[in-house]
Amino acid sequence: MSGSVQPPAGALRRWSPPPLLYASAAIHLGAAAALLSRPRIWPWALGAVVLNHGCLAAAGLWPRSRLLGPNWVTLPEGNAAAGVAITIDDGPDPGVTPQVLAQLAAHRARATFFCVGARVARYPDLARAIVEQGHDIENHSQSHRHDFSLMGPKGMSAEISRAQDSISRVTGSKPRFFRAPAGLRNPFLDPILVRLQLRLASWTRRGFDTVHSNADGVYRRLTHRLQSGDILLLHDGNAARSSGGNPVILEVLPRLLDALSEKNLRPITLRSAIPQ
Repeated sequence: MSGSVQPPAGALRRWSPPPLLYASAAIHLGAAAALLSRPRIWPWALGAVVLNHGCLAAAGLWPRSRLLGPNWVTLPEGNAAAGVAITIDDGPDPGVTPQVLAQLAAHRARATFFCVGARVARYPDLARAIVEQGHDIENHSQSHRHDFSLMGPKGMSAEISRAQDSISRVTGSKPRFFRAPAGLRNPFLDPILVRLQLRLASWTRRGFDTVHSNADGVYRRLTHRLQSGDILLLHDGNAARSSGGNPVILEVLPRLLDALSEKNLRPITLRSAIPQ
């Protein structure tokens, strides 16, 4: 569902408030004017403002929402050419990521890694290996704070900017996409992304492989109605462990890659789908 007119997916843009923010401003101004002219209706005015803030919060808590600004939930039409983007979050993790890279190499597949800036700085050789093997590293914030969606513009900007610097310094490549921790955000995010020339990306579907240890269930969630243009989410960092003690991604990824091959779908990176 789109709550705003989306600019061309490849275009770097100037920030303009989405319709929801215009509506929010109108509600606040209307409530203030009503209180000045008819103070007795303050409960109604307050109720309208509270309801509006509830709508803004709900939009931020819905990772696939476009109500707060553009958001890649699928690959742009006409630029995916039978492609599916596998995105892998929260790493790099020295106990998991090398095995993920080996599985991708065995299938000659490319993926997009949304990495935490502090972990890139901690494991620079591993981050460089991701890029050297043909994958892309994108911005997943500097420290993956669980209160990211509650932060103000200054703190949020610092988290994203520091991750840009950490990743660029180690890999020599500046991220072009951002994914919020857990996909949660607030109205302050979009203008920050515009200033840093980043695109927001969420997903078409996720496997919930950080909380579910059943690899079969994770695989089914990822492959349900699998089709060209999908953006899929797995985790090499914070990965749940299967009953055998293995990171779930390592049991799911080879099966997922085989399923893509059977459907003649090509694993591609998000960057390769940006319109030229």
